[in-house]
Amino acid sequence: MPELKTILHVDDDEDILEIARMALQLVDSFDLHQFSSGPAALDSLDTVAPQLLLLDVMMPGMTGPELSCHIRSIDRHKDIPVIFMTAKAEDSMSKELLESGALGVITKPFDPMTLGSQIRSIWSKQKNLAIHQ
Repeated sequence: MPELKTILHVDDDEDILEIARMALQLVDSFDLHQFSSGPAALDSLDTVAPQLLLLDVMMPGMTGPELSCHIRSIDRHKDIPVIFMTAKAEDSMSKELLESGALGVITKPFDPMTLGSQIRSIWSKQKNLAIHQ
């Protein structure tokens, strides 16, 4: 599994997009592509070629889980790992997301200074799972 560089981030909250941009692009030097809606992100999949999807759970029009399902229905994108971000930190919600195939769940509000390391840590767990399979 290669080093994580390219992230597609979708969130309907402009403030979250900006904070995540500063954290992930400026502090952690990820190649970050951000969208405020699921349909806009879907339109960009082929040009962005993300290694990881960072999706808000609750969005109008198309939720993060719905977007993830759409993406996984496209053969060439079906194996892109997903990390969800949610303000609803109930254990049942996180468990449901993980059982549906999410790589991890990050609770909002998140610490911008550690967001990149959180994502890398979740990414490395996936890498370790692939090695042991």
